[in-house]
Amino acid sequence: MRPLFNLFNPFFLIIPPVAFILLLFAQFPNANAQRLPNTVKPEHYTLTLAPDLKAATFTGKETIDVVIETPIDTIALNSAEIKFESVTAALGTNTLTAKVTKDAAKQQATFDFGQKLPAGKLKLDIRYTGILNNELRGFYLSKTAKRNYAVTQFESTDARRAFPCFDEPAMKATFSVTLVIDKDDTAISNTNIVDDKPLPDFKHAVMFAETPRMSTYLVAFLVGDFQCLTGSSDGVPIRACATPDQVQSGAFALSAAEFVLHYYDTYFGIKYPMPKLDMIAIPDFEAGAMENFGAITYRESAMLLDTRNASVDAQERVATVVAHEMAHQWFGDMVTLEWWDNTWLNEGFATWMENKPVEAWKPEWHFTQNVARNNQGTLDLDAQRITHTIRAKADTPDEINEMFDGISYGKAGAMLLMVENYLGEETFRQGVHKYLAAHLYGNATAEDFWSTQAEVSHKPVDKIMDSLVSQPGVPILTFGKPEGTTVPVEQQRFFLSSSVKADSTETWTLPVCFKSLEGENCDVLSAAHQSIAKPSAQFLFANAEGKGYYRSSYTPDVYNQLVEHVETDLKPEERIGLLGDQWALMQSSERPVSAYLDLVTAIRNDSNAEVLSGAIVNLEVVYTQIAGNKEERDALSAWVRAKFSPALKSLGDPQPKDSPGKRELRARLLTLVAGIGKDPDAIAAAKSITVRDLSDPRSVDPTLAAAAMYIAARNGDETLFNQMKKTSQDAVDAQMRQTALRGLALFRDPAIEKLALDYAVSGQVRNQDATGFLAYELHSLETQDLAWQYIQDHWDKVTAQLTTYGGEYLVSGTAGFCSQERIDQITAFFSAHKVAASERTLARAKNQIKDCIDLRAVQEANLKAWLSKQ
Repeated sequence: MRPLFNLFNPFFLIIPPVAFILLLFAQFPNANAQRLPNTVKPEHYTLTLAPDLKAATFTGKETIDVVIETPIDTIALNSAEIKFESVTAALGTNTLTAKVTKDAAKQQATFDFGQKLPAGKLKLDIRYTGILNNELRGFYLSKTAKRNYAVTQFESTDARRAFPCFDEPAMKATFSVTLVIDKDDTAISNTNIVDDKPLPDFKHAVMFAETPRMSTYLVAFLVGDFQCLTGSSDGVPIRACATPDQVQSGAFALSAAEFVLHYYDTYFGIKYPMPKLDMIAIPDFEAGAMENFGAITYRESAMLLDTRNASVDAQERVATVVAHEMAHQWFGDMVTLEWWDNTWLNEGFATWMENKPVEAWKPEWHFTQNVARNNQGTLDLDAQRITHTIRAKADTPDEINEMFDGISYGKAGAMLLMVENYLGEETFRQGVHKYLAAHLYGNATAEDFWSTQAEVSHKPVDKIMDSLVSQPGVPILTFGKPEGTTVPVEQQRFFLSSSVKADSTETWTLPVCFKSLEGENCDVLSAAHQSIAKPSAQFLFANAEGKGYYRSSYTPDVYNQLVEHVETDLKPEERIGLLGDQWALMQSSERPVSAYLDLVTAIRNDSNAEVLSGAIVNLEVVYTQIAGNKEERDALSAWVRAKFSPALKSLGDPQPKDSPGKRELRARLLTLVAGIGKDPDAIAAAKSITVRDLSDPRSVDPTLAAAAMYIAARNGDETLFNQMKKTSQDAVDAQMRQTALRGLALFRDPAIEKLALDYAVSGQVRNQDATGFLAYELHSLETQDLAWQYIQDHWDKVTAQLTTYGGEYLVSGTAGFCSQERIDQITAFFSAHKVAASERTLARAKNQIKDCIDLRAVQEANLKAWLSKQ
């Protein structure tokens, strides 16, 4: 699954703020541990489902072939929102009828056949009915203005809402699916159609080929009037499907999939295992995408775009989501985690892998820089007071869905990147192949993977990965002055908060790669105090290629020498890492904010968009969290105008020949100069671009247009608000709709903001977007006070919009405040108004507010003194 970490952040297309790099955990009712007994194993499901799209119900006929390991009295499986009509079993010549007992809290049903069932094979026959819910999970309704669709989203524990099943990843089975649907509708499932029979009452039955062994959460079926573009790669048919008015916008994703499938076939050395690959864009879909085996589902804005008016960021996002979900066809679908405590085996792998084919497909995007930028956000997330180990307890639906966060995705992916860099790409690839080949169509654990890599490489990969998987947090490596042929290094856990002290006993086993004349020299650090070999270089930089999962700190003389080489001898990925380290040290009060701003000054003319992006995000934090009053913010604005306006002007107007990097750099600088800098010329330019974009999207550079629209909104009136609202509702292009909707959350006039908040909870905004809208309003300095009061005053309307992820997203937005008064209010409000599965997020948000208070107390005076000298 690919969550959209920054789905509603208006700067997603430009600069994703670190504070929003949090996956939203799913919302489920409280439940006790829900593990099933291991006495019954499924072998095959035969499913026939008949959805009624008007009544929002469905009927189901199901046969489950099971193996009973030892004689038992009852059979327990998973079921939720299912009404059983009959449950029978054939035992010899007898047909047994079960008494069904349901446990809603455990989401289980127990079948009691009135006698002990012997070990061996048994065939369960189940007749039942269910609902097509509006919760964006299970078997649910998705709607457009013209019609309803029946679609699925089962990860992690929602297949049980569509059919009674053994809904655990290790309980793999094969599936034969038949859908009975209206005559003019189409159906899509995991495999290819093998029969399509006309039926009475204007129906037809669509039968799909039997699947390979797979987990229940990877089953998918969709019903509607979907239309598809077709392609192929390595002999595999590929389709990009959507609603009829959207289908042509799937061409870019289809091209990406064709490239990626061949790339993965070659890289893994194991051919794509399904007879076809479908990608389907769904109007109502909460996550970014879902890796159902052979039938990947997407949110429309994560798959559909028109390259003629799509920003570079939008194209990068679609390409990486496609690559992420296709990586899961091997990591997750073919070889599946044993249990959800190892969620990273699916998500960390796909996060690491997604970047490789995108970099190969579109080298002009320089995607390794994007990876380096994303890793900075992950390091900051993991350095907060509240984090968790990559592998963590996950028994209940709440706990399972809390695993789908920036640690399981980002930290695990960054760990794999670091280990690959240490071993070498080919050695690591051989380990990946051997791991996959050993567990084809089966399940695996973390130990299975790192043991294989250690065996292939003959290096301590098991110790390196175990130390990162089993321990929470980020290590910081402090490098002393070189002594002869060695460099002294100390390691301890790093916290962004200056008020949290590290446990001196925490240590990691880490590959440390120095930049050297030969490229990089890697050594393994395993002790709290250790000396490692000094590299052959003019200066000391301890994160060559920017791929290490640690923070670095240097003595003043070593650091000063490094800064002299920052623009001439460090690669963009390494500059991103250095900026990230210095920013983190400033947040922890190890460095003054003035030192960070001096470093930003040194790289202000950097030609790489991702290098400047990190700096710009952090300047936003300086502006909103460290600057405590209008005078300081105005002085910072003046400094931004003075230092960055020339860089923006030097880029000139957009030209057709501009590289993607230049287009992105222009958009980021415009955002900075018009945003924090409040440059009147830049604001006027943004408004002009937006007017042209709304009337004719192809008349302006789409990358610049996205940035301009957000600036225009921040400085806009009600006329612009209404124009953007109409675009968010009526535009055919999914990217344009999403950009306009994000922009509505940015207007700063209180009267217009009230209109925006009313709109968010009116039911006119899809509920997959509504709480993201509110979360951003909470997180923005200019709108947060009014939004917080509005949410409290209209809680009934707000909660009506909450979806699987929405509650967590809403709570996470409160992290944008910076006062003890707000902590007290937030604590009191959410104590009285519980949001499911949000305890960790609420605690994290309150700690982020505390950290903001501490940061301002420590750094504001230094900022003020520095600004006075500019």
